Amino acid sequence: MTTQPTSHTANDVVFKLENVAVAFDGKKAVKEVSYDVRRGRVTSMIGPSGSGKTTLLRSLNRLHENTPGCEVTGTILLEGQDIYGADTSFIELRTKVGMIFQRPNPFLAMTIYENVVSGLRFNGIKKKSILDDAAEEALRAAALWERVEPRLSERANSLSGGEQQRLCIARALAMRPEVLLMDEPTAALDPIATAKIEELIRSICSITTVIIVTHNMQQAARVSDDCAFLLMDEDRAGKLIEFAPTQKIFNNPDDERTLDYINGRFG
Repeated sequence: MTTQPTSHTANDVVFKLENVAVAFDGKKAVKEVSYDVRRGRVTSMIGPSGSGKTTLLRSLNRLHENTPGCEVTGTILLEGQDIYGADTSFIELRTKVGMIFQRPNPFLAMTIYENVVSGLRFNGIKKKSILDDAAEEALRAAALWERVEPRLSERANSLSGGEQQRLCIARALAMRPEVLLMDEPTAALDPIATAKIEELIRSICSITTVIIVTHNMQQAARVSDDCAFLLMDEDRAGKLIEFAPTQKIFNNPDDERTLDYINGRFG
């Protein structure tokens, strides 16, 4: 495995993964993953199906918390704090670390406005002026404000699939997360909507850090600054093969397996 870039400082690191492994009923699905996620950048995770990308991503938000037989080992630090430590609640963590899934999952029975502010309301914020400002700010950041400003009282199911995904991103951004996790956020979208989401991913780096799982290598090359390549080993567990700046991964990788995958020789 290659070493990762060392030109950054500890203050640049948002997530630090140290020998992270995820097992289900004692069988490891991911093992030996160590790398740093840098602030204000997009980090992509690529690799064949079954290489543990989504499993690893979900461990960063403790989404395996209630999965029977699941165990996450190693260390995952968010701003230096162990996210699995006794002094870190999952509610606190999920305020700091948002999640966007493959398929848009807005609250369809709610209005567009109520979708965006739902997390703030859950955290006890009731003042309308605060909610109004947060909704506008988040919808602008998600490049959706101009489209929905006259329609904030309409239900979310009135939006197209791509708009619903941007609404989900706005809902996450309203919480001002330190990190936004994205699990193949354009998998269910058409090429036009995909292009808009990719443009959005690049634009929100000024306000948050993004980690994205994608099967689309061209997408990883377009949107990410750093890239992790995972591959299933002989034990059928996902393992980090290489982590480096995206340009290096795609143009001059250190590991021959990375080059083979990039060139479509397997996966």
